[in-house]
Amino acid sequence: MKVSSIRLALPTAILAIVFSAASRAEDTDRAGTSKQALQAKIEYCKTCHGLSGQGYHGFYPIPRLGGQQTQYIQNQLQAFIERRRENRYMYSVAHVLSPAMRTALAKHFSKLNPKPLGGAPKGLVATGKKIYEDGIPETNVPACMACHGAEAKGQEAIPRLAGQLNDYIINKLANWNKERGQIPSRPDISAIMLPTSHNLTKAQVAAVAAYVGYLQ
Repeated sequence: MKVSSIRLALPTAILAIVFSAASRAEDTDRAGTSKQALQAKIEYCKTCHGLSGQGYHGFYPIPRLGGQQTQYIQNQLQAFIERRRENRYMYSVAHVLSPAMRTALAKHFSKLNPKPLGGAPKGLVATGKKIYEDGIPETNVPACMACHGAEAKGQEAIPRLAGQLNDYIINKLANWNKERGQIPSRPDISAIMLPTSHNLTKAQVAAVAAYVGYLQ
């Protein structure tokens, strides 16, 4: 073979290798977000979060995902992976998911709208509603609706609280600084809630949790 022919053949061969590798990567990504792969992951999530993403009351309350903001779910999965949010179970689940799969799962659960499980003492709802709408000025607790919205459905990175399990909310607020913001050098939006979680009494937390837990 002439030298000129070799020179022409080498770039062609290199391009073929590059395109072949890119094609395999694309195929892998498609496989990771195929309908079958996504459905398998959804079924796995349902094991804990419920058939419609409604959550689960139990010794360890598991949150409602149905109707949750897509961006919020994505952010929390990333926080679990990076250990900024501490949960040994969710780290194991999240760190094996590709970015495309995390997005697909978030979109799936955001479209669900299960009926709230309720279960909180209804006598606390009126007090919770007042705190949610007006805050507690004397202890520097802002109105929850200022961020989470009048209907508690959240927006983008701000989570939906409507229909969330009351015992889950109580547990999270009581342990906020033990689970969230675990890398101080890399603060995220969860830092906004730290002062509020500290300034609410247990009774006030229970009241807010009862109120939003019955919202649809």
